[in-house]
Amino acid sequence: MKYYSTRDRSLRKTAAEAIQMGLSRDGGLLTPMEIPQIDRDFLERLVHARYQERAAKVMALYLTDYSEEELTAFAENAYGPEKFDTAAVAPVRTVDARTHCLELWHGPTSAFKDMALQMLPQLLSAALGKTGEKRTVCILVATSGDTGKAAMEGFADVPQTKILVFYPKDGVSAVQEAQMVTQEGENVGVCAVVGNFDDAQSGVKRIFSDEPLRSRLAERGYVLSSANSINWGRILPQVVYYISAYCDLVRDGRLAMGDKVNFCVPTGNFGDILAAYYAKRMGLPVNRLICASNRNDVLTEFLRTGVYDRNRPFHTTMSPSMDILISSNLERLLFDLSGENDSEVRRCMGALAKEGRYEVSDAIKQQLAEQYWGGFCGEEGTAATIARYYQTYDYLIDTHTAVAANVMEQYRTATGDETQTVFVSTASPYKFCNHVLSAIGFAPVGGGVELLDQLHAVTGVPVPRRLAALKGKKRRFDLTAEKQAMDSVVLDFLR
Repeated sequence: MKYYSTRDRSLRKTAAEAIQMGLSRDGGLLTPMEIPQIDRDFLERLVHARYQERAAKVMALYLTDYSEEELTAFAENAYGPEKFDTAAVAPVRTVDARTHCLELWHGPTSAFKDMALQMLPQLLSAALGKTGEKRTVCILVATSGDTGKAAMEGFADVPQTKILVFYPKDGVSAVQEAQMVTQEGENVGVCAVVGNFDDAQSGVKRIFSDEPLRSRLAERGYVLSSANSINWGRILPQVVYYISAYCDLVRDGRLAMGDKVNFCVPTGNFGDILAAYYAKRMGLPVNRLICASNRNDVLTEFLRTGVYDRNRPFHTTMSPSMDILISSNLERLLFDLSGENDSEVRRCMGALAKEGRYEVSDAIKQQLAEQYWGGFCGEEGTAATIARYYQTYDYLIDTHTAVAANVMEQYRTATGDETQTVFVSTASPYKFCNHVLSAIGFAPVGGGVELLDQLHAVTGVPVPRRLAALKGKKRRFDLTAEKQAMDSVVLDFLR
């Protein structure tokens, strides 16, 4: 299968080339030229399969220049017991008769980004061999909290790679920051950016499009790639867990094969819910995709009106991984809904860059209304949802998961839809101890990783072992830069 750019349909890349590049040099996102279709027989074969087998089978449909033997080995390495604390890898927890939670935080960094970022380094390493690339690949990452640590964990000391992570100064939780600045590995680097996530993300995209800078790096023996969800190698492993969740519900008798399901996804950069959209496009029986935002509700407005407008206040919230106003992966959705019209995508992205807003066609608005429902949840609603799930279901959830649970309930009230629904849990509550403690009625004592013990003492919920290991760990990185100086940071890192 070939891949092309959302901004230039004439470009053609293999899967290995697309994964190695990360971002098309025209600024577009590399996207598969066709969406493979799955049928009832395909799903039935996966119902009783292990997660690793499901991953290899689904990914093989898109990565046709990788062998199924390669992908099977990669899946065993990525999702084995030394990485994940449950054999299910991405278990589905039933909350009530029609509500289920897909837990995606059982990996090494206690966040959903592990689901893709334990796989991507293996895909990229293999891609270097397939494309004959001899230079060292530098992975540039902008993170709103979880991607940075997950990417460094995946790429630490991987041969022929270096990784540099940019995160918004004062824009991530104390535990998230501690995870990043204590990261081990000789090939890793971390830098705080004065600004928000959108500033860091825009800076990384600007660097990718800077031809003189790329030429200077090439002279030094480096080529750039990305571990953000702009890389197709990040989106594809996420498609797997929606198909896996459906198979689990069928296996456990919660659904009959062919019954439809809703997915409610907390998202800021639109990558996680885009993966659910691709699963639906492949033939997974999905009824409605419910997009859950926090106070930064740019996606809610877009899904309801067809107008994307980032010209609004930026809010720092208790769900920082969703504090985003420029949702990069929306570009892939626009490309698909427009009938792969790259000129329409260029128009929208040009308007976004120049004016901070764009409006899609009536035809796209209609498709959005048919497939998506958007809602947002403020700070009070997030805290109240954490408290209610703990008190009612004895289920401790984090701030991002609470946004999803709250918006799911808004959707049900607004529509009366009684379809079986899965809301997505993207992080362990231990990554946001202070807010979770406050929500369930306890004043945090101290700060940062000190609160891990307090939350455990209060709830009895086990602390993920790698988070517990942060206590007393030495800080390795203290670099801070203005957003305009990110290119200088890259050049210094790659001397």
